Amino acid sequence: MSGTLYGLGVGPGDPELVTLRAVRILRRLPVVAYPAPLEGASFARSVVASQLSPAQTEIAIRVPMTRSLAPAQAVYDRAAIEIGGHLKAGRDVGVLCQGDPFLYGSFIQLFDRLAPEFPTKVVPGVSSLTACAAAAGVPLVARDEILTVLPATLPEAALEKRLKLAQAAAVLKLGRHLPKVRRILKRLGLADRTTYVEHASLESQRILPLETVDSASVPYFSMILLRAGGREVR
Repeated sequence: MSGTLYGLGVGPGDPELVTLRAVRILRRLPVVAYPAPLEGASFARSVVASQLSPAQTEIAIRVPMTRSLAPAQAVYDRAAIEIGGHLKAGRDVGVLCQGDPFLYGSFIQLFDRLAPEFPTKVVPGVSSLTACAAAAGVPLVARDEILTVLPATLPEAALEKRLKLAQAAAVLKLGRHLPKVRRILKRLGLADRTTYVEHASLESQRILPLETVDSASVPYFSMILLRAGGREVR
């Protein structure tokens, strides 16, 4: 019998936001995998480090932070082979994923490769969307409003087209794309209806008006929340 693959959402960073279910499963797993930069520690691992045991086998999936998809795909191909070996041997494997595994989660790469062959279970986590909204005190949507979730990596024209139609929006993966997003919001007259959040739930968390944010210091894990229709929800 093969092992089971678990996608474990570990939330936005605060260890207290990891679900009880994720912790329970994590503690009993013989193998734990997680994404990591080419050098340095894994953020996802750091969130649950206190729950790990020296007896567990750890697999660091070191992904290059480049614009090209090709290097990352090769890394996930190799990781799927290594993880698949453990699963074939009957060992359960948990893959840690920041936020929620199925919301822009790195786990999706392994899910696509391994779920067709092995039993797979996904444990949802607190997403960056809800963490940023809670930290900023900004409701995402109410009643029959529609939330538009957009990656800042989209081309400028495509991003502007979608923001122009949005009732409420969250723009993720800001990083070096903030100047582009700020230009769009100013053109649409929406800049004053936004809230900027970075590193939600961590000690380094910052919540700022968009106009005060220094573009040179914006991390990848940051977000803009927009209520284009205002705050009236009655």
